[in-house]
Amino acid sequence: MSIFDSFNINSSGMTAERFRMDIIAENIANANTTRTESGGRYVRKVVTFQEKSSPTPFSRILNIKTDHYHGKGVRVSTVQEDTWTQANMVYDPSHPDADENGYVTYPNVNTVTEMTNLIDASRGYEANATAFNASKQIASQGLNISQGG
Repeated sequence: MSIFDSFNINSSGMTAERFRMDIIAENIANANTTRTESGGRYVRKVVTFQEKSSPTPFSRILNIKTDHYHGKGVRVSTVQEDTWTQANMVYDPSHPDADENGYVTYPNVNTVTEMTNLIDASRGYEANATAFNASKQIASQGLNISQGG
């Protein structure tokens, strides 16, 4: 693996975590959106990551007799709507989107969960940035050594 591979891997991680933070921000911004352009309530979105290179089963990687792995970072594989978490039902008969029983269906966005996910994504971004800077420093020191200084 070359030093440039490590730059690419770390930058792909930073890009993916940044995208995840954008989706989390969208979820928080729409936590009280009861009517979207399509007519329904906003539905929370979830980001899934995947290895950038073609997927290889872990067991196959372990069985390879070489001493290195040829991963190329991560990418966002899907952004899907969270259909497994229930929406929040709030009694508010004066709300224009209330049903016949007076309940309003709010999005399935839990601000505490979103903030926890935001901290997690932020830490992932920071870890990739730290690794990127370490790789950059190693490359710089290698150049200094090769120049005799």
